[in-house]
Amino acid sequence: MEKINEINGHAANHTECTLPAAEVDTDAKKDAQLTAQEKFVRFLKIHLLVILTVSGVLGGVGIGMAVRNMNLTRAQMTYFAFPGEMLLRMLKMIILPLVVCSLISGAASLDTRSLGKLGGLAIAYFLVTTLIASGIAIALAFIIKPGVGAGALNTNSLKLTGTVTNNKETVDSFLDLARNLFPANLVAAAFRSYATDYKTVSIGNATAGNLTYEKIPTGSEIDGMNILGLVLFAIVFGIALRKLGPEGEDLIKFFNSFNEATMVLVSWIMWYVPIGIMFLVGSKLVEMEDVVLLVTSLGKYIFASILGHLIHGGIVLPLIYFGFTRKNPFSFLSGLITPFTTAFATCSSSATLPSMIKCIEDNNGVDKRISRFILPIGATVNMDGAAIFQCIAAVFIAQLNNVELNAGQIFTILVTATASSVGAAGIPAGGIITIAIILEAIGLPTNDLSLMLAVDWIVDRTTTVVNVEGDALGAGILHHINQQEMKKQQAELETVRVEAVPNIKSEEETSPLVTHQNMGVVPSRKGDLESKESVL
Repeated sequence: MEKINEINGHAANHTECTLPAAEVDTDAKKDAQLTAQEKFVRFLKIHLLVILTVSGVLGGVGIGMAVRNMNLTRAQMTYFAFPGEMLLRMLKMIILPLVVCSLISGAASLDTRSLGKLGGLAIAYFLVTTLIASGIAIALAFIIKPGVGAGALNTNSLKLTGTVTNNKETVDSFLDLARNLFPANLVAAAFRSYATDYKTVSIGNATAGNLTYEKIPTGSEIDGMNILGLVLFAIVFGIALRKLGPEGEDLIKFFNSFNEATMVLVSWIMWYVPIGIMFLVGSKLVEMEDVVLLVTSLGKYIFASILGHLIHGGIVLPLIYFGFTRKNPFSFLSGLITPFTTAFATCSSSATLPSMIKCIEDNNGVDKRISRFILPIGATVNMDGAAIFQCIAAVFIAQLNNVELNAGQIFTILVTATASSVGAAGIPAGGIITIAIILEAIGLPTNDLSLMLAVDWIVDRTTTVVNVEGDALGAGILHHINQQEMKKQQAELETVRVEAVPNIKSEEETSPLVTHQNMGVVPSRKGDLESKESVL
């Protein structure tokens, strides 16, 4: 006997409180009488998708190692990777409607005061966790010293073809971040973002011999969804709909329905995830020419990055969650195995967003208004895992070039990694360009970034898992704070009502105006109950 609990806007299965005790006992006896086979079948039905997803990763490793020995041509590798490419295309297809509709409906369901407090708590959480992650990364880089003694490491000996051509000035990188917050064309923002380019202009007179050249920044549009601009627009548009009152209800209902339909599509796509993941992992193993050489040559860097992810994701973030909620963080995370596996395989926090929203609501009972408001923002601005590997990469390249970093440069790495991770694209290898910004800020060459590209496919997997874990635990913390505030407000309302009843009775005995007082009490209580819709 289950029903959907929608009091706080989230779905949670629970036993109806009006059930007779005898009926509850009967259900308990039926559960106890299930055979081991029936219990196993029930377990499979509940956890089938998780089991299939993990099996897809293991199967991909096996298939990839087997196909590596077949010496496929590049065309054959493309055909082999096609099922995995289809998964990425489906996930990217659903990102735009999911982000926009979920944020609009989430912002419209919260009043302005609640939205301000909720947004403030979220930004504070994202900022503090990213700063902690950057500090852990720099400490590990100076302890492990991945670049010390590796000066002979030559990219040519590794036969690396990937290069990063990014000569953008640091100030222009931050100005582009601000420009992308306010896209000039919302339709174009769905598939293009703003980026500064440069052109050289001659100044002076060539005949007089005083000709000089000046590099002038110019605007250009590059391929890639401007998630940051869409997020800001969706939040502000949702607030505007809320301000309209009754006139905006129809449009709010439209976006709510659109959002629910999108989640149905997500549930269908989830059943293709195990197949797509298997070929994504397998094709990546087939593409690498010499995995052993890369891992041994850059082993310290890989080890430092993954260790930083383990410390932050396995110790720091769970401790923060426990500190706020006094609940077991690992039982909370156990309901999110499918999104974590998807993050590990796709290396994209944006592509993981659909499955994360579905699982955190269905398995963990997080309020829909909170999850669909916070998670899209977190997928854009909260990049703890990216901050870790970016800081380690910056120190690694400094050690590789025998550059001693001073306190000012270390502080610059901390601040730049934290700030630039806000604008990092939630796509595979999206953080590599951000490393170029950090290197430019501290005056280091960017030509060694091809080393990062060579092993990014390894490090980026744990990076994405930590990114989405931080988003999930943040949503859990905000949900807990919201629940506590609601309980506190409920207790205050109960106290006020209990104290008001005796006062009314005493006035009934002495005052003929009591009927007018009673009429004023009841509606006020009703208004108070309606105001409980969101307390944050």
